[in-house]
Amino acid sequence: MAINSSIGNVTGVILAGGKSSRYGRNKALEEINGIRLIERIIDLIRPVFHRLIIITNTPHEYAYLQLPMCEDLIKGLGPLGGIYTGLQAISDGAGFFVACDMPFLNIELIRHLVKLRDDFDAVVPRIDWKIETLHTLYGKQCLLPIKELIDAGECQIIRLFHKIRVRYVDEEEIRGFDPQLRSFFNINRPQDLLSTAG
Repeated sequence: MAINSSIGNVTGVILAGGKSSRYGRNKALEEINGIRLIERIIDLIRPVFHRLIIITNTPHEYAYLQLPMCEDLIKGLGPLGGIYTGLQAISDGAGFFVACDMPFLNIELIRHLVKLRDDFDAVVPRIDWKIETLHTLYGKQCLLPIKELIDAGECQIIRLFHKIRVRYVDEEEIRGFDPQLRSFFNINRPQDLLSTAG
């Protein structure tokens, strides 16, 4: 597994600002085999990116991780607000955004997505009709169109892709790195956590 070099000019951005309403408590701090979800995410992506940042509205819960953190610049927008905040906060030209509840991220798939950036504003996995908006590279060029959506009262990330240059990465290409598509499994309820044991 090639994890010996980080990717420059892209920051790894972990979104940990959700309310975990379906889970009932902060799922980012739940454990899989003795390791908290948020720590697992950090361990998985740290070899890929030279900088990491956590976007969270409860920074006190993650202070022990000793990573840069930023609270949502505009509260109540959900993931779109987290992406907007992350892009404002990073010094690199792009950020690779992941949710804090995705325990099976694949380093080589992430590297592949980042390398596809070229002149695109975003690189987005797409499986059938489902677009994986929180396993995606967003460039700083997305800031203005995101702000336009926010100002229009529109918080659905998918609306952004009509306004920017997108490189979609479809299932066949993804399976070359992640045959079982485990990268996109996320924890929504306690029973989802049970299925990760082992």
